[in-house]
Parts: sequence; structure tokens; C-alpha cells
Amino acid sequence: MDSVDPLHGVTLEALLTELVARHGWDGLAQRVDVRCFKNDPSIKSSLAFLRKTPWARQKVEELYLRSRAG
Repeated sequence: MDSVDPLHGVTLEALLTELVARHGWDGLAQRVDVRCFKNDPSIKSSLAFLRKTPWARQKVEELYLRSRAG
């Protein structure tokens, strides 16, 4: 039996918005070392970067899952 995808139904925007609310941009930049979280961060610019950068998106998704678990 296949496992259920824990991110199913969660948009990247919702995930990012929740992480920013929880950690702030500085906290997010400390946890995921990407420039879009450090230099003039915004949801819009971060979404554009994450959508075209699979490794960064994976790190953000992993952080989201860890923050939801604990």
C-alpha cells in the first residue's frame, strides 16, 4: 500500500506563509540557506525561486514537515 503524501493539498504558498509566520524571514534564512530569504524577502519572489529550484523547494518542504511533526 502506498503511503499518503503529507504535502498533498498543501500549496507551496500556504507552506511558505506558515513557515514565515512561525520562524520569520531571518529564522527561515538560518534554516534554509538561500538568498531569496535573506535579501529583501517576499512571498512572491521566494515562490518564484522555489518553483524553479527543486533542491531549495525540497529543503523548504522538509522544514515544513519537521515543523508540523514537532
